Amino acid sequence: MSPRHTSRAVYSTDLGRLCPQCQRAVSDCVCGKGRPASAGDGVVRIRRETKGRGGKAVTVVADIPEHPDKLKAICKQLKQRCGVGGAVKGDHIELQGDQRMICQSLLVAMGYQVKLSGG
Repeated sequence: MSPRHTSRAVYSTDLGRLCPQCQRAVSDCVCGKGRPASAGDGVVRIRRETKGRGGKAVTVVADIPEHPDKLKAICKQLKQRCGVGGAVKGDHIELQGDQRMICQSLLVAMGYQVKLSGG
C-alpha cells in the first residue's frame, strides 16, 4: 500500500482558485469576510510611480495581506510617520512623495516581509 498523502488542491480547472481553508472556489468561500482580499505570496511590495500624475512622485504600497479595515489603520500609521498625505485605493496604499525607505522600515518593524520593487 502506498502512504497516505496529505496534499490538498490549490487550483481546479472547474472552479478556479480554491480557498485554502474551506477548499471551495474563492467566489463561494464561506470562511467569512474577515479574510484579506488576496494574500498573494505574502511579500509587501513598495514602488514609486509618476505615470499619470503630472510628474509628481507617489509611493505605492501593494500586496499587504490584511483586511481592508486594517489597511486604513496601516495607512494612517504610514502617513503619520512620513508626515505626508495619502489614501487607501482599492487593495493598495498611496502616499505622496518618495517615501519608500521610511515605509520599508516601518513595515518591517510591524512584522511584514517587504521588497522594494521597480527602479
